[in-house]
Amino acid sequence: MRFVISAAALALALIPTLVHAQDKLLFPVGEDSRFHWDSFRKFADSHDFSGQTLTVSGTWTAEDEDTFRNAFAYFEKATGARVDYAGSGSFEQQIVIDTEGGSPPDIAIFPQPGLAAELAAKGHLTPLPEGTAAFLKENYAAGDSWVTLGTYKGPDGKDHLYGFPYKTDVKSLVFYVPENFQDMGYEVPKTMEDLKALTQRIVEDGGTPWCMGLGAGGATGWPATDWVEDLLLRMQAPDVYDKWTTNAIRFDDPRIVEAIKEFGWFAKTDAFINGGSSAVAATDYRDSPAGLFSFPPKCYMLKQASFITSFFPEGVAMGVDADFFYFPTYADKPDLGTPVLGAGTTFTITRDSPLARAFIDFLKTPIAHEVWMAQRGFLSPLKAVNPDVYGDPVSRKMGEILTGASTFRFDGSDMMPGAIGAGAFWTGMVDFVGGETAESVARQIQATWDGIKDK
Repeated sequence: MRFVISAAALALALIPTLVHAQDKLLFPVGEDSRFHWDSFRKFADSHDFSGQTLTVSGTWTAEDEDTFRNAFAYFEKATGARVDYAGSGSFEQQIVIDTEGGSPPDIAIFPQPGLAAELAAKGHLTPLPEGTAAFLKENYAAGDSWVTLGTYKGPDGKDHLYGFPYKTDVKSLVFYVPENFQDMGYEVPKTMEDLKALTQRIVEDGGTPWCMGLGAGGATGWPATDWVEDLLLRMQAPDVYDKWTTNAIRFDDPRIVEAIKEFGWFAKTDAFINGGSSAVAATDYRDSPAGLFSFPPKCYMLKQASFITSFFPEGVAMGVDADFFYFPTYADKPDLGTPVLGAGTTFTITRDSPLARAFIDFLKTPIAHEVWMAQRGFLSPLKAVNPDVYGDPVSRKMGEILTGASTFRFDGSDMMPGAIGAGAFWTGMVDFVGGETAESVARQIQATWDGIKDK
């Protein structure tokens, strides 16, 4: 999907007012034993940049900006430096202007890796300090995946690690109402085979298993791309997914077509979908959760990303009135592990300096993650963090899914050229649900990609 909605609505607790680093920290150092204060003190003892200013640019505004400021306040406190953060909804356009004009910030935070890769190839990004890749491999869950995500070709044509991952969203989730499951005697499925069997059982019991909506205005179709991406990660090895997102494996490859067909097993059977499969494209994804909460329920399950709770009815308490489970893997494909599809942000150095490198070092500390974890809207793949710090049990459960991942992959459509990931892929999935074959839509999408290559 091309746009990312904050997962902030997952929080169940109110957040303290934004504070300024040099005056007062959100969580006083040493007072809450859940935090890794030793990591803060060790970083502070080895980094002194008093009087210097670090400029940072990204997309976070409003609540996300407040919680980020509360996190980097600890960098300011530890180093004596000041962080000048500028958040903007037009970040993607502005960072291109700034880097090409020779006036970039010290640190740029990218919501999708594609643009970062483009700027790296032009020489506008600085490779991260030596040892960063080894750190990610050792300390992040599915560490190899994160190194792959942040590695791009530089102006020399060689691969370098440019991006440091920080703040993640999880998409491999299925939401449901526990009371509805209890009333019918349904159990949370542990495998994809169990999920498909449950889908059929709900129909046999006279219910409708799936809430689903692909509508999103000009972006209609994107929820279906998440389905296909998640299924592909469960049906093929990660390198197949990686090659597919770059078109090294064509869209009309039989392995990709098979994943589209598997999505069709769920989406193209009228009895499986609230309103029938013909209603999927016309149903706005923001309205799709409503069927979970009707009485009797119009549908029992909804596959969506963590942010969908923002569109649950007012008063719904996550963990009580609604819950979620991991979108399961196939029992007959145990070698593929437990992949997780998601999104997140990538920190890059756009103007090299000892201070900029120190900020990347700060992001390696547990405290840099835990301060935001204790607020809201933040999931961390850093294995050293204390999960008890999460501000609510829902975020903690999602964090456990993330740290339990054997493979993490970024939303595939966000990594493809815009004409594909935010165009032909979206419309192709709508056509597929509307009646076209998987083979046909795959050929059409590939034809669009071939046209891009020919230009």
